[in-house]
Amino acid sequence: MTRAALDPALVEGRGADVPFVEQEAENAVTTGTVIGPGRDAYTIEAEASGRSAVRLTAGQHVEFTLPAAANGITVRYALPDAPEGGGIRAPLDVSVLRQGKKVGVDRRMTLTSEYSYLYNQYPFTNDPTAGLLQPDWWVTECACVPSQTTPVPTFDTPFRPMKFYDEQRLLLGRTAKAGETIRLTMPAGSNAAWTVIDLLDSEKVAPPTIRLRAANALLFGADPTGRRDSADALDRTIAWAKKRDLEVYVPPGVYRVNRHVVVDDVTIQGAGSWYTVFRGSEVALDEPAEDGSVHTGVGFYGRYADEGGSRDVHLRDFAIVGDVRERIDTDQVNGVGGALSDSSVSGLYIQHTKVGLWFDGPMENLVVEENVVVDQIADALNFHGGVTDSVVRGNFIRNTGDDGLAMWSEKLSNTGNVLERNTVQSNTLANGIAVYGGTDNTVRANLVADPVREGSGLHVGSRFGAEPFTGTLDFTDNTAVRAGTYELNWNVGLGAIWFYALDRDIDADVRVTGDHYLDSTYNAIMLVSDWGVKDQVAIEGVAFEDVRVDGTGTSVVSARVRGGASFENVDARNVGWAGVNNCGSFNFPAGGTEFTLTDLGGNDGTSLSPWETGTVNWLGRFVPSAPSCTDRPPVVAPPAPSPWVQPVG
Repeated sequence: MTRAALDPALVEGRGADVPFVEQEAENAVTTGTVIGPGRDAYTIEAEASGRSAVRLTAGQHVEFTLPAAANGITVRYALPDAPEGGGIRAPLDVSVLRQGKKVGVDRRMTLTSEYSYLYNQYPFTNDPTAGLLQPDWWVTECACVPSQTTPVPTFDTPFRPMKFYDEQRLLLGRTAKAGETIRLTMPAGSNAAWTVIDLLDSEKVAPPTIRLRAANALLFGADPTGRRDSADALDRTIAWAKKRDLEVYVPPGVYRVNRHVVVDDVTIQGAGSWYTVFRGSEVALDEPAEDGSVHTGVGFYGRYADEGGSRDVHLRDFAIVGDVRERIDTDQVNGVGGALSDSSVSGLYIQHTKVGLWFDGPMENLVVEENVVVDQIADALNFHGGVTDSVVRGNFIRNTGDDGLAMWSEKLSNTGNVLERNTVQSNTLANGIAVYGGTDNTVRANLVADPVREGSGLHVGSRFGAEPFTGTLDFTDNTAVRAGTYELNWNVGLGAIWFYALDRDIDADVRVTGDHYLDSTYNAIMLVSDWGVKDQVAIEGVAFEDVRVDGTGTSVVSARVRGGASFENVDARNVGWAGVNNCGSFNFPAGGTEFTLTDLGGNDGTSLSPWETGTVNWLGRFVPSAPSCTDRPPVVAPPAPSPWVQPVG
């Protein structure tokens, strides 16, 4: 078993404590073909957990031996798209074997790629045959602006395919024992040309929760078969429960809800996220809403802040499954939204919405914990402006189409928030965890793995119109693995953690302490500005301490900005090119660059670079601002991470 496709010992104490066991298909027994590892964007292997998976054709299977008893499984998979887009459906057979013989009844899952496959440039399309959506944008593939180029370049279609994977849960109907085997078989009669299996999560799902002293939604007309819309029945249940100071209980069932359910001063509890499911279609509005939405869909929303917000809302132990297949940024088709103060969201499973949880402040004192958010078109969670003293803890996030966790201080600063012990895997775009402006926020003990493109593992950005960074920003004891991605707009590699000054300086008290950056594709740490503002902005005073870097394709630190940072007890090994790639802001003043590196001691390491051998101070000869700039240094793939027995050197 693994965590983020790693030996769990390498990430102990970091990331979410989850009830399931993760097993990678590439480590299982299979008659199929292992694909990968590979990290190139727009490929199926790059979006797989661990950057590798198993491809099955008709009649082939993959087998996972259970390390613990389980009665529920989650399969992460990919299918082909339909030729004109829109996805297909195809079967997958599930068997439980003991010593090679089937035990119990076979089950059949119906997989779908209807929620996969985005193409082209932002904001993307579901049409694999589409031409450029933004012909007046820079396109790396031709190193040109197509609309300004003669002759106008052509591009193969589908152009930039992404978001290949989806996942599906299944209750087995029996408890399989430890040592028994789950076999996943692509049937001989499948209509799909292939099925890719990325991983299997298995768990012992507890029986459904029963609440007797609560307002039962069934008594108010909620339909557990999903044939009738239950939104109005939920409204009636909530109103009755509030008058009598009771909680709302929704028993097992699949409830159709095709709009927002507005919540304030109420607790809504399901029987468990495997049992109580709110499922909804995306519904076109007759005319756009005031906020620009052109659709609505299933979601639980607090009142918006300009309407007074909501307080004392507690949502727990149910699933929200939407029907969002396209990215329309003005649409409010999120799983949970609005402004929720003095509230909590826990034990939810959220899938196929635009953003799992999007909160518009001002609001305060929200706890979001132990949720699973998967297969989103955009973010898993975003604190959007004026969210204060709130905590996001112990959540598991996989396959988002934008940032996994984000704090975006647009117009109002996010203040005093903590993101801790979360796991973010395989975001296909942007960053695992991103902080855009704000005051006195903390990002602690998270695990981020396998970001794919136009972002990386951990990000600090002065961009998107965010308020400035003030006070402190602490990144403490986080791990980013197989991050440090390729930024196609700049044609350079990013860092596993990267700082980007675009709108203004980053000059708050930023401290990075105890982080681990493992198997970074390019750099471990990057500090950068955009060429157009390189002489107007700076990144000042970032302090790195007690950091471990195990494997980089290029450097430990890449600086492409004015400013400076300090380093103390930053140990590095398996560095592909050189310890530092310091370009400053590319003006190259006499004797140095515009970025100063301060060596506070203990910065030891070894290197794969031909420049350095044995044990070295990877930083020493680059202090304080020695020119060492190569715009696109060669990449040397590092070995897989391994236990860090003792500090290097």
